Amino acid sequence: MSDKTRGGQFIVKETKCEDIFTPEDFNEEQLMMRDSVKEFVDKEIWPNKNRFENKDYAFTEESMRKAGDLGFLSVAVPEAYGGMGMGFVNTVLVCDYISGATGSFSTAFGAHTGIGTMPITLYGTEEQKQKYVPKLATGEWFGAYCLTEPGAGSDANSGKTKAVLSEDGTHYKITGQKMWISNAGFCSLFIVFARIEDDKNITGFILENTADNGISFGEEEHKLGIRASSTRQVFFNETKVPVENMLSERGNGFKIAMNALNVGRIKLAAACLDAQRRVITGAVHYSNERIQFNTAISQFGAIRSKLAEMAASCYAGESATYRAAKDIEDRIIARETDGVSHQESELKGVEEYAIECSILKVAVSEDVQNCADEGIQIFGGMGFSEDTPMESAWRDARIARIYEGTNEINRMLSVGMLIKKAMKGHVDLLGPASKVQEELMGIPSFDTPDYSELFAEEKEMIGKLKKAFLMVAGGAVQKYGPDLEGHQQLLMAASNILIEIYMAESAILRTEKLAKSNGADKVKEQIAMAQLYLYQAVDIVTQKGKESIISFAEGDEQRMMLMGLRRYTKYTNMPNVVGLRETITSKLVADNAYSF
Repeated sequence: MSDKTRGGQFIVKETKCEDIFTPEDFNEEQLMMRDSVKEFVDKEIWPNKNRFENKDYAFTEESMRKAGDLGFLSVAVPEAYGGMGMGFVNTVLVCDYISGATGSFSTAFGAHTGIGTMPITLYGTEEQKQKYVPKLATGEWFGAYCLTEPGAGSDANSGKTKAVLSEDGTHYKITGQKMWISNAGFCSLFIVFARIEDDKNITGFILENTADNGISFGEEEHKLGIRASSTRQVFFNETKVPVENMLSERGNGFKIAMNALNVGRIKLAAACLDAQRRVITGAVHYSNERIQFNTAISQFGAIRSKLAEMAASCYAGESATYRAAKDIEDRIIARETDGVSHQESELKGVEEYAIECSILKVAVSEDVQNCADEGIQIFGGMGFSEDTPMESAWRDARIARIYEGTNEINRMLSVGMLIKKAMKGHVDLLGPASKVQEELMGIPSFDTPDYSELFAEEKEMIGKLKKAFLMVAGGAVQKYGPDLEGHQQLLMAASNILIEIYMAESAILRTEKLAKSNGADKVKEQIAMAQLYLYQAVDIVTQKGKESIISFAEGDEQRMMLMGLRRYTKYTNMPNVVGLRETITSKLVADNAYSF
């Protein structure tokens, strides 16, 4: 397998634009898939937004059945089990475009296709897959995933639900309480996690939702957003599950849960993309039509600034999500080519890029919230009214920072996993980190570099931001060693730097690739978005780097690192930020849409 496919290595290697996949690289099959999903959403979901907002759970179920009839629930399911067996990029693509209209439907869709079906396709025995997956792939059955408990949220392995083997050894009896269970109101099948005896780790089970088996439900939860997504507590009272329905092996439940969430994370990032496109397009429409002081408000700088920032974040989110999706797909194909089973290939492919999945989950879920928030602001008083789609977009966006692992957990995971990979020798952090230390001791070069080529300075800046990360994270690791886990605020700061580097680099590489194929003059708005995003990223790295350095280093070491941080965040030629925003917004306003 080629070296360039390791997860997390982006932080120590230079990636070439030719080596990344972008939304402009979709093939014909992918474009057709995208268009058919958009048609479904525009016809079935968007016009019925008010039904979702009015908690019409039956309509959510009906819409899921329609999605099943059109094959959208089966994209990731292998053909052997009645699915389309499409690649990982297609899975992400469908997730992206099916999720833009309402969080209620996208949560039902994501919970069913992701954590409801995937654990069986990835960990099930052949018998389990033959029995359950075809029904889930068509939408004849719907799945739900029971992990969270009142006392076990982020600490998922601490659940109290028990599984006790029957005396005749034919089945387990499950007793316990699960909460926040998406699709609970209409599912036929649960993936349930419970503890056998005093096992250190929980175990997964496939449990059919049948009457008279000790399963009862709480009322539908009343939630801030995703109002028509069925969310209930589920109570198990000596619920019988046959021993052959154990998923994977005993004590493997925590691992299953974590790997299911890795896939869930990149899909959640994708699920926030089309929502941003729709919010931006809605905000542009409104700002073009709304007249104040005899002028369309889209002509006012205060509004134009917002639209440009919303677009730049969306563009970076698309760039990074599809870059990672293709990396995962390539990794899966490479393993299958080596004769590894599809199950194992997919598991290892996603696990390889767990760092990127966590980064994307955090970045894109926060961007969609900001986007919807600015959407409300552009609509002014109307934005606060239920008559416009902005307030529901804002409410629906809020859950994305909580589920699939909170953003705080994911921030700490991204850096924690990177350090673990370094210790295993999968990513060489130590070599580059000590080079950075040597460089800090040396005399900086005062040559004026040649920046005549497009993005020459921006790519050099990305390289410098990587050095800033290595300096800060390396310094913290040196100081605290394995105890670094206890210093969450430092981990959070380091992860913010890591996230910004991946997102900004992805936007730049996508645009460089586009400029090479179309000509830079044809993509000046995309160039402006990549430059604007990088400028904001540099600010965040400066702030978070400084916060870390002054919190763990003192005296000469602190002064040297602060000097290094200034060196690594310094532009030779500052971009004209207002000019960049103007370039972006002029296109948005002229096209009356997010049209990238």
